[in-house]
Amino acid sequence: MAPGLAHDRDHPPTNGATSSKPTVYVLDQFNPKAIEHAKTIFNVILPEDEGFSGWRQKASALLIRGSYLTAEDIASCPNLVAIGKHGVGIDKIDQSACAKRGIKICNTPGANARDVAELVLALSMTVARGIRSITTRQMTKPVPKETCNGLTLHKKTLGIIGMGNIGRTVAEIFRGAFDAEVVAFDVFMPDNAWPHIPHDRVSDVQEVIRRADVLSIHVPLTDETRDMISYKEIRMMKPDAILINAARGGIVNEADLTKALAEGHLWGAGLDCHEQEPPTFEKYGALWENLNVVSTPHIGAATTRAQTASAMAAVNNLYDYLTIIRT
Repeated sequence: MAPGLAHDRDHPPTNGATSSKPTVYVLDQFNPKAIEHAKTIFNVILPEDEGFSGWRQKASALLIRGSYLTAEDIASCPNLVAIGKHGVGIDKIDQSACAKRGIKICNTPGANARDVAELVLALSMTVARGIRSITTRQMTKPVPKETCNGLTLHKKTLGIIGMGNIGRTVAEIFRGAFDAEVVAFDVFMPDNAWPHIPHDRVSDVQEVIRRADVLSIHVPLTDETRDMISYKEIRMMKPDAILINAARGGIVNEADLTKALAEGHLWGAGLDCHEQEPPTFEKYGALWENLNVVSTPHIGAATTRAQTASAMAAVNNLYDYLTIIRT
């Protein structure tokens, strides 16, 4: 960030002249606090505003949350120079089309890391203690405690694939809560990553898969990571291990997971991400028959704190970038 940008962003000019402000078109619903903040530093055009329908022809900057921006969309925006993206995932944006045009994508890595990491903990504990199975059964009749069984996570091995902000926070939580051993894999992070977290950094992802009692995935969905965890990898896991995917649907091959669980391999799985979102019973009924599967509709960042932080970061990151290129 160039010197003075944060000050300029937090204390915009007060001369009332809107012509000095960049204009941004907001394609999706954003946190109201973030919109109010955006109005102090941008000319904000919302979907309900007059003139919004011409955003393709006029927009030099966009704020988006869940909308898709295809190559055709990008081609229809001749003036577009930057996109502020609510959240870290940019898989709904045609990145190649943006790169060819030099269009900057300003996402918000780290803004929701704590919230997603806490959901990983919740999914892990729910699966480990069989909560879904117990609560489902007692909806029809009392469940004697003698029929319940669970796993203890104390001092178990946490396997992390992807050592970014979320993976790091998950490791911190599991170390603090369970005194867990941590084994981690990442092809991009520097060798000195996580100096404050005792962990074993390995160069082979299969070693993480084999050693983990809880395997938690924190990588983006790319051509390289699609089906990263398929039948072969699932069968490498310990038979009583727990698989957690709070990253993106498609990284875990869902048909292979269903097959492996039906064969009695793995203790269970916690999934906040699916290839179909939101997931439906028609597609996932066979998987959900296993009561040690806990499935949520991508709610990792569905907290008031995360939504506010991500929305504010999207606004501020976009403003910072536009300020840099305008100076």
